[in-house]
Formats: sequence, structure tokens, C-alpha cells
Amino acid sequence: MAQWSDPRVTGAQSSLAGVGSRAGDVAFDAGLRSHMLKVYNYMASGVLLTGVVAMLFAQTELAQNLMTNPSMMSWVIILSPLVVVLAMSFGQGKFSASTLQSMFWGFAVLMGLSMARIFMMFTGESIAQTFFATSAAFAGLSLWAYTTKKDISGWGSFLVMGMVGLIVASIVNIFLGSDTLHWVISAAGVLIFAGLTAYDTQRIKSEYFYLQGPEMIGKAAVMAALTLYLDFINMFQFLLSFLGNRE
Repeated sequence: MAQWSDPRVTGAQSSLAGVGSRAGDVAFDAGLRSHMLKVYNYMASGVLLTGVVAMLFAQTELAQNLMTNPSMMSWVIILSPLVVVLAMSFGQGKFSASTLQSMFWGFAVLMGLSMARIFMMFTGESIAQTFFATSAAFAGLSLWAYTTKKDISGWGSFLVMGMVGLIVASIVNIFLGSDTLHWVISAAGVLIFAGLTAYDTQRIKSEYFYLQGPEMIGKAAVMAALTLYLDFINMFQFLLSFLGNRE
């Protein structure tokens, strides 16, 4: 016996399915915006904390002594942020979201201690100008990467290779002391971390689709903030080589 279906019922079911799909899309978009806002809040707060710590520490006698007379403590201050980054990167599966968040704030403080030398080497005006220039560039690049339909995932391998080359060239220039190579490294550094800012923003946005549960989302927000923080700080330091006026 042939089955008969009322087209009105079929149409209503299709409409309900469409409404459900649109409701799911709206909920996903709202969750993505909330996630990205949390990432940017963490990142901006970390940068602010680093700046305040660096400015205050630069005014202490201890910082002045470490700057003029390098010692083992100087290396501890310089390398300690790297240790925290490695611990967060390799231990994120074991650490809770709250632990990662605490480590992020600790990392921001340690970065402030290691970056205090900037306030002793460059004028406050040039630091402020470079900071606002970096902020404008970062905001523009991140907004473009978030809204563009263009897939820039292919940039990743080239940017990573560029970053490795940058590290090698920086180490070589420690021994050569070439001003020309220094400027080339600074220019390349600005371009590479500008590209990484856009690439990482789009990657963070894409990865949200695969996150499940508040704990995983919380961890991802902290690690994403750490990534964008590093992009911002590195772009700022390389740009300061161009715009900074030394004391």
C-alpha cells in the first residue's frame, strides 16, 4: 500500500529543521565570540601586567646592577619565561585550566622582569609610540584574519621556517655584531610575527569547532592567549629596533 505524505507536514518538518540549524549556528557563533573575547582579554591583561612589572622593576637598584653587571641571576631572569612556556606547552594535557591560567600570569610577571632592560635602554616616549603602533598593527591583522574568507593555513610552514631562520641569524649576529644584519633581522622579525598574528588568529578560530566541554575550552583560551601574547611581544621588540630612541 502506497504511503501518502501531506506536503504541509513535510514542509513544516523542513522548516523546523531549518530553524534548528539556524539556532545551532547562532549558538556556535555566540560561543565563538565569547571564546575569542576571553582569549583577547587574557592576552591584553598579560601584556599590561608585563609592561607594569617591567616599568617598576627598571626603576629598582637591583635591575640597574643586573643591567651593568650581568650575573647568574640575570640569566635566570632571562630564561625563566622560556621554562614556563615549555612547561605550559608540554604539560597542558595534565594541568587544569586554573593551573594554566596561574602559570600564564606568572609568565607575564617573569617577562616583565626580563624586559625591564627596555625601559633602561630606550626613552619612554619611543616605547609608548612603538607600543601603540604595535597595538594598531596587531588589532588590524587579527581582525582581518578573523573576518576574512581566505584560508591562510598554508602560511604556517613558511612562517615557522622563517622564525627558525630568524633565531639562527640572531645567534650568528651575536658573534658578528653587524649593524646591517641587525636591521635585516629586525625587519624580517616584524614581518614574520605580523604574519604569525594573522595565522594564529585564524587557527584559534578554526580550532574552536573541535573543543568540547568547559575545561577544554578554558585550557584552549589560556594557550591561545599565550600564543597571541608572544606574537605581540616579539613584534613589539623588533619594531622597537626601528622606532626606539635610545637613552
